[in-house]
Amino acid sequence: MISICRYHDISVGHRICGHESHCARLHGHNYRIHFTCTADELDALGRVLDFQVVKERLCQWLEDHWDHRFLVWDKDPLLGGLRALDPSVSVLPCNPSAENMARYLGEVVGPAQLEGTGARLVAVEVEETAKCKARWSL
Repeated sequence: MISICRYHDISVGHRICGHESHCARLHGHNYRIHFTCTADELDALGRVLDFQVVKERLCQWLEDHWDHRFLVWDKDPLLGGLRALDPSVSVLPCNPSAENMARYLGEVVGPAQLEGTGARLVAVEVEETAKCKARWSL
């Protein structure tokens, strides 16, 4: 299999609802998100997908929906208060752990954003710090 990878950096606030320690508090990270794509066949130019398409479809989605926003789980009891403070919070159907963020990007965002390109997302890494990251893959 031949694959390509592009990363994008975003700054995001979140909290892990129910976390037993500091991550239950409102805080944020400078995330590095890695997208890995593949295709059944290379295109006529020998590519899985032009890196610019990854930027336009996946990286731009991050910019539009998560960058400089606060991610909050739709079941978080603080959701109403956070929305009252800032209506631009991004509501997720999962607790915004690095693992859940990677899975959401891989299973929901990727397929929708890459539709019609001939490529598919096969892995997403959400690097929360230089030491800590989560990986979703097919």
